[in-house]
Amino acid sequence: MRIALVGQPNCGKSTLFNQVAGYKAHTGNFPGTTVVYTESKVRLQGDVVDVVDLPGTYTLAGTNPAERVTLRYLASTDVDVIINVLDATHLSQGLDMTLELLELQRPMVLAVNLLDEADRLGLRIDGSRLQRELGVPVLPLVASKGRGVRTLFNAAFQAARNPQPITRPRYGRDVEDALAGLADALRGTPTPLHPEATALKLLEGDNELAAETARAAPALAPLAARAQRDLAERRGQPARWVVWGERHGLAGNLEHLVVTQGERRSSWRDRLDDVLLHPVAGSLALALILIAFFQAVYATGNAIEPPLLALFQTWTSRLHASLAGKALLDSLVIGLLQGVAGGAAIVMPYLIPFLLGLGFLEDVGYLPRLAFLMDALMHRLGLHGKSVVPFILGYGCSVPAVMSTRILENRRDRFLAAALSTLIPCSARLVVVFGLVAAYVGPWAAAAIYVLNLFMIALTGRVLSGMMREESPGLIIEIPPYRLPAARSVLAKAWYRVREFMVEAWPALIIGSLVLALLTFFGLTRWLDLLVRPLTWVLGLPAATGVPLAFGILRKELSLVMLGQALGTLEFDLALTQAQMITFAVFVVFYIPCLATLVVLRRELGWRAMGSVAAVATVVALVVALAVRGGLLLVGI
Repeated sequence: MRIALVGQPNCGKSTLFNQVAGYKAHTGNFPGTTVVYTESKVRLQGDVVDVVDLPGTYTLAGTNPAERVTLRYLASTDVDVIINVLDATHLSQGLDMTLELLELQRPMVLAVNLLDEADRLGLRIDGSRLQRELGVPVLPLVASKGRGVRTLFNAAFQAARNPQPITRPRYGRDVEDALAGLADALRGTPTPLHPEATALKLLEGDNELAAETARAAPALAPLAARAQRDLAERRGQPARWVVWGERHGLAGNLEHLVVTQGERRSSWRDRLDDVLLHPVAGSLALALILIAFFQAVYATGNAIEPPLLALFQTWTSRLHASLAGKALLDSLVIGLLQGVAGGAAIVMPYLIPFLLGLGFLEDVGYLPRLAFLMDALMHRLGLHGKSVVPFILGYGCSVPAVMSTRILENRRDRFLAAALSTLIPCSARLVVVFGLVAAYVGPWAAAAIYVLNLFMIALTGRVLSGMMREESPGLIIEIPPYRLPAARSVLAKAWYRVREFMVEAWPALIIGSLVLALLTFFGLTRWLDLLVRPLTWVLGLPAATGVPLAFGILRKELSLVMLGQALGTLEFDLALTQAQMITFAVFVVFYIPCLATLVVLRRELGWRAMGSVAAVATVVALVVALAVRGGLLLVGI
């Protein structure tokens, strides 16, 4: 049995998923797309069922890849029941999608989430009345606190085992007449959806479904075009707007029937937003929050890293002594241990607290407020306000940041957002900044690199947008209520990302360390260092840093891990000056994105765009690193 969770962004759908999935979930991409879903096996009433958390979407209209793959996934025979999660504080908005899901005529259960927030706002929802109106089970839920989760999944299990007929919503007579004609013509034609659902999507102008239907039955294309034209002539607006308007009107009527507005209680959350969303106070608060965040990451990593490094150094010395006389084996074993040490002692102490902090800020509801505050800056960069989403994701990983540029309709905006988001220091680059600069120069030096990074992103954005002139529209964003994050949810999100590092990046670190050990043993590193020497010479870095910079293109963590191996010590202050450490870190923060990001750039935007982004990053990295080196020489560092 397969249960699909569907809902709009910020409705608590993923929180519900984390309540039942624990740490056993895995993420993947829908075939042929970069749209990500999360899936887990859950034991329910003695059976093992699959639960899939589909991407958050406001509609199934098919205007972007997430909407298209969600619709296609729900239309498949693999889904036995849909759990539609609604935000009780924005019921009408959520009911729009509920009505759209009912059109699919698949078994469904409705979960009205965030009832604690609705109560704070004085909203009372008549669940029994809503269940009678929709004809599907409606259950209360407070996913963040686990209230109603078991009852909801039991109801979904029963709905899948004993499916009841689903009645789709009825619209105006002219819409129903158009639907009836198309549905009759569709009967007997193989389509992924129910005939009436297919007819509705054709009226809405779903181009992908229209092309698929036309291949199966070429005569349907002119019928659909005629139905759209006739409906538009009757209503005086495009057919898709007519259907959306009908659906929205029904959703509004339902909300009026089942929602009662009581007295709203003003709370600390309202007063907090007065500060955090204020143009001046909010910007100051943003700076303080980010400083506190990075200080906490530094303090945690700095407390854990030294004892771990000392432990691995002890093991390295003992192994080196026990393998005396076995030069090749000694090099390989020490290289293997240094790769393990790099992940455990250098990367993990900073990566884990960073991911926990990022997950906390996301779940508490601060990231959308950050997007709101940054909208004006985005426009000064010549970008759509939505571009802040890839920027935020970029602090975790550049790969999802580039993927998320699909939310931007304009190719120019997508290129700019992708190019600038790859300049943002992801968690892997953060490891270099904290493990090298913060640990040996000081936390304020690391913070200065982040400030410099923001300045250079703004400057690069101005230059690129000036070369690609075009206006970007304003930002409409939903600001969710503040929520106390569930520890389970924050830990689960951090674990998924740490596990990704352990499965994908850590083996690369170890293999890279072994390769470097072999290159060193056979004396080949000098040739690679020689190739990169013009760059390292200009930057004032030791020749030995060439190999780590070259291998860093594979994974940014490799730059730091292999730096220790190339220099012969993980105590970097013994081999590098403070100026060299800062210059090295600045260059790594900006230069060519990692291989995985380059692959995604090529897939999303093409070879030319990928090459352009790599070239821009390299030029920016070289210019900034040279400027920093010059500045440090002037002040005598």
